[in-house]
Amino acid sequence: MALPVVAVVGRPNVGKSTLFNRLIGQRLSIVDDTPGVTRDRIYSKCEWAGREFMLVDTGGIEPKTDDRILSQMRRQAQVAIDSASVIIFVTDLKCGVTANDYDVASMLLKCGKPIVLCVNKCDRPGNAEPEFYEFYNLGLGDPVGVSSVHGTGTGDLLDEVVKHLPDGEEAGDEDSIKVAVIGKPNVGKSSIINAVAGEERVIVTDIAGTTRDATDTLVENSFGRFTFIDTAGIRRKSKIYGNIEHYSVLRSYMAVDRADVAVIVIDASVGFTEQDSKVAGYAHEQGKGCIVAVNKWDLIEKETDTMDKFTKDLKSSLGFMDYVPFVFISAKTGQRLNKLFELINTVRENNSLRISTGRLNDILAYATERVQPPSDKGRRLKIYYITQPSSNPPTFVLFVNSADLFHFSYRRYIENRIREVFGGLIGTPVRIIVRERDTSDTK
Repeated sequence: MALPVVAVVGRPNVGKSTLFNRLIGQRLSIVDDTPGVTRDRIYSKCEWAGREFMLVDTGGIEPKTDDRILSQMRRQAQVAIDSASVIIFVTDLKCGVTANDYDVASMLLKCGKPIVLCVNKCDRPGNAEPEFYEFYNLGLGDPVGVSSVHGTGTGDLLDEVVKHLPDGEEAGDEDSIKVAVIGKPNVGKSSIINAVAGEERVIVTDIAGTTRDATDTLVENSFGRFTFIDTAGIRRKSKIYGNIEHYSVLRSYMAVDRADVAVIVIDASVGFTEQDSKVAGYAHEQGKGCIVAVNKWDLIEKETDTMDKFTKDLKSSLGFMDYVPFVFISAKTGQRLNKLFELINTVRENNSLRISTGRLNDILAYATERVQPPSDKGRRLKIYYITQPSSNPPTFVLFVNSADLFHFSYRRYIENRIREVFGGLIGTPVRIIVRERDTSDTK
């Protein structure tokens, strides 16, 4: 069970995301003066007066609209409302009470949840603006005036929120495996999240770039506990237009940074592209456990060796990540999603592997006995010992007499011997650091 949820809702462009960022103390939600910037639900922990809860930002609610994206934003906000313990209804002092505010208020009253009415953009102290009192007409009790930009009034707002929080907080998702679902736009990342969660957790359309923020979905099943992080599609820098997409790409990389495992999604109907290689390369550089998920496999006409040919092409394109496993899935039909969960567990275990120094040096002794270390101009490489200072990814330090003699090919040989002993260490990069040991005589 998660912490109590507090949903921040309201019509578009009233400052919900700015308030959300102010309350959590970091710039997580995208903020722009374009209505409809925030689309999916964004979660973050928040603490006030000794109480911890999950704060969720939502896209603006347009009660009456035929626009495809705005309609789904309204549905996503409704999901947040349904799962919330307390709702912060954000309005805009500068605009006054609008017809849409009345419609949203009516919608919230029907849910039966505690509602804290927030009047944003109150820049004068003490709610001195006469327009402030118009918001009593919404019938939601005493409004709380805040300035999300300057931070005034936010303490009073949180005091009201905490009053309505239920007793008995439960454990959060700290023990779950964090899985970042990354890839180019429109490869089916959000559809995969919805399929594994068993609900429409994030907005899904066939419009490339629909997902702009990185959102978390906690999934618990027979395979364990997983937090799936859906991300905006990562485009080439030349294809990024405007601040909104810039922040979306930044958050995609941030999602990789905080993940344990990165699932790199490829569209089977398009095949592997140069941009897929760059996306995978970023996860590799960060030392994350990696899986390549080939989505939309149900759309491919099959022959006897179709999967083998596709796998061969992928291995060729991802030569620098030959440790990565492939899984051919369909978010639409659910094909091989169980296999995806199994791989996530395996990759996470491998990425966090710790090996004792004694065992490592046994492996090293056997490897150097089979293949002698290289030499150059009469000088031979000597490897004194090996140790593992860290994991995530497994990182090994070899102390040698001369780093210049440690050729790349022999480094790769040592890595392969370690992988061989531990089942290939599927899905995780391995880092090898070479250090020279001071062998000078001391007096």
